[in-house]
Amino acid sequence: MSLAHMVEIHGGSAFSCPDGERVLVAMERSGASDIGVGCRGGGCGICKVRVLRGPHRRGKMSKAHVSDSDLAAGIALACRLYPLGRLTIEVVD
Repeated sequence: MSLAHMVEIHGGSAFSCPDGERVLVAMERSGASDIGVGCRGGGCGICKVRVLRGPHRRGKMSKAHVSDSDLAAGIALACRLYPLGRLTIEVVD
């Protein structure tokens, strides 16, 4: 049985994300639509979010959409964001 993590979108939906699954995939599977969906590969920047709370890891993302200063501010692309525990995020415009 796989461990699942609760992901809450500030002011929006909450859904379960199985360990090792990307936040964007889990959101789509849950039927929520709070985060914009684009290429799903880390290259378009449409699914940009800010991590407010919670442990996570990030996969490779385009530096054109997420700079080093963005990373330091908790910005990530949901298609490359993996929760490691309960996670609270907000959508970035």
